[in-house]
Amino acid sequence: MKPSDIGQSYSTTGKLLHWGFIGVFAYGIFKQVDDLSQLDDPAFLRFEFIFACAYLLILALRFWVMRGQASALPLGTPTWQRVAAKLVHYGMYMALMAIAVTGLAIGVVFTLGMRNGALMELCIAAHEASIAASYGLITLHVAAAVYHRVLGDGVWSAMVPILKERPKRRG
Repeated sequence: MKPSDIGQSYSTTGKLLHWGFIGVFAYGIFKQVDDLSQLDDPAFLRFEFIFACAYLLILALRFWVMRGQASALPLGTPTWQRVAAKLVHYGMYMALMAIAVTGLAIGVVFTLGMRNGALMELCIAAHEASIAASYGLITLHVAAAVYHRVLGDGVWSAMVPILKERPKRRG
């Protein structure tokens, strides 16, 4: 593999936002609301709103920084893989954004006193669907990263700070 066949590495800011957001996402999953009655506590509800807004802000910043970066995929990557990578990445952004937006919607509907009924059920279903979608897309993303690590084509090393790959040489 020629050096020109390897895609570019991501910026330090891009890497920090990528790995930092993983921490924020993991925290959000870890501290999730177990029961709607928890939202009766005004301090808890306020924290949930602030966390969701901060989460969206960090996600938007991450998207803004990464949008200007060229792909780490090698020049010879098949078109279908490039399209799949874009679909997974944009899908992850949409699903991750939807988690916070639907969480905020749950909080608003709860605050307005509509704690039961079709609207709350719709908000909860959308929230759960966005979480499930994000898990599926993250799994695809990680699987693709591992695939590229095995290929040794530079994609893994463009974002992952450990276990750097050595480009495979063609005979």
